[in-house]
Amino acid sequence: MKQDNVFSEDYRPVEGEPFMNDRQLEYFKRKLVTWKTDLMSDSRETIEGLQDNTRNIPDIADRASEETDRALELRTRDRQRKLVSKIDAALRRIDEGEYGYCEMTGEPISLRRLDARPIATMTLEAQERHERREKVHRDD
Repeated sequence: MKQDNVFSEDYRPVEGEPFMNDRQLEYFKRKLVTWKTDLMSDSRETIEGLQDNTRNIPDIADRASEETDRALELRTRDRQRKLVSKIDAALRRIDEGEYGYCEMTGEPISLRRLDARPIATMTLEAQERHERREKVHRDD
């Protein structure tokens, strides 16, 4: 069990300290858990809102507008659901000691990239190569 004093609220990972030390792992874990909690809360509010808004709207234009809003909201929630699963995968990688390392090259992912996108699984260079290959295959 990690000690509470390993992490302070104002801590930010910096280059030059040992990569993925206890403080960094705790920082990213808290960041991921907070992000997941926020997404789950938004999702609950959406479900409650959709249940409350199942009313019969006589005007066709108003009904169409409401349906469009609902469809957009559901698409947003679906993207967030996928994001929650990526967050869960990142939390598993932390627990398994694999977090912060590129799944393609095994190299450390930059702290700046992880801070901006804590669910990243590849270094920026590996991600760019992956996207270029995808684009080439899509154009076939």
